[in-house]
Amino acid sequence: MAFSNYLRERQWPTVLGTLLFVALMVAGYYYNITFVQLGLIDLGTRFVGLSETAVSLWMAVLALCTLVVAVVTGVAMDRREWSTDLRTKFRLLLGVVAVQFVLTLVAPWIRTVPAFGAWIVAASIGLGVGFPVSFSLAIDLVPVPDRGYVAAAITAVAYFLANAIPLSWSITVFSRVMVLAMAPGLLALAVLSFGRFEFIERIQSTWESQHHTFGTGRFCRPDAIRTRGLAFAVPVVLMFGVFFIDSLGFLRIIDTPALLLTSWQSPDLSMRLFIAIAHVVGAVMAGVIYANYSLSRVFLWTFALFALTHVLYTSDLRIASVFPTLAQGTTSPLNPAIYAVAVSFYTTLNFALWPDLSTAATVGTRSAIGIGVAGWLATFSSTALALYFHAADLTLLTHLNVVQALSLLLVFGLAVGLYVRRMVTIVRANGGTAT
Repeated sequence: MAFSNYLRERQWPTVLGTLLFVALMVAGYYYNITFVQLGLIDLGTRFVGLSETAVSLWMAVLALCTLVVAVVTGVAMDRREWSTDLRTKFRLLLGVVAVQFVLTLVAPWIRTVPAFGAWIVAASIGLGVGFPVSFSLAIDLVPVPDRGYVAAAITAVAYFLANAIPLSWSITVFSRVMVLAMAPGLLALAVLSFGRFEFIERIQSTWESQHHTFGTGRFCRPDAIRTRGLAFAVPVVLMFGVFFIDSLGFLRIIDTPALLLTSWQSPDLSMRLFIAIAHVVGAVMAGVIYANYSLSRVFLWTFALFALTHVLYTSDLRIASVFPTLAQGTTSPLNPAIYAVAVSFYTTLNFALWPDLSTAATVGTRSAIGIGVAGWLATFSSTALALYFHAADLTLLTHLNVVQALSLLLVFGLAVGLYVRRMVTIVRANGGTAT
């Protein structure tokens, strides 16, 4: 790791920059997977009184608005050269966190549909601005060789906290915890944005120059990737698929009482710690594979793990339907453990991929499209579909059969695509004739 070299050589600004990036991304991701994705469902159904179908429609609105705002923000960042202006990015991020702080504070008091809709629109603006800004900080703070390892650290810490710390999945609890956590973050970003302390300015002067070294991502060497080219479009489509599959299965699994004791909401602390450790193990594995192997290898691992996960879940359900007595015991912890490893794989990939597909001049647009389409649009589209399936009284097995079919389709489709690409390469190398 380059980080160990900087640490040994006592290049403290670069070391602190990497740690700052990890802290910011952990906080942002924890907020999104808990307060936004889970808390809003509780807010809409329990406090506002909407049906699950209505909440799913509002979640789709959130996803679409976030996507539009993110793309507009990302394009503006690149065109106005904000992507390489560190202080401007800190100020934008400060504004985003301030808006989210207020929205998080007032959320538990929302009781009407118009207020809920206004909250959704305001939140989508904050999220849409925040994604390209936060991910673009990688070109200032994270050395290219370390991005897989840094992404693994973000994933491991965020998921360990989300699983190990027992929180009721309600908007009231999420709001209280997030407000307390965001207050010091606001202060720190205010100092970085407007502080004129000599110590801070010396560190920032180093950070501001690092995009010349860290700005060109791993997959843009030696030639930069075009936004409209397949080298960028294919990872976006693949990441959309894996985000969609994860959310479509996850919300149904954690909403099923029979699976509760071995899920992320288990009342047993040892089970939650087991899942948290599985997340950490998966993140470390993904970071090492990402840093040392091709991108296609990481995608294959990710899709294979998701396919295995849902095959295990559906197999257990089928066995239980044939042999009901077997279903009376405790569900095996193997299923959620493998699921946790799979989730850590694609989350690690998500944090490292978009800066590595970008240069300093394109990181805003690429991050906005990547996170907007593959992240938010996929997550909340599948969340909306999962809520619709639940409202339509789709059985658990039928629901997970759909998820299993999609995951198997992706893993085999990717394998066939890689095989075809290899054959085309061989044919071209032989002058257009296969041997």
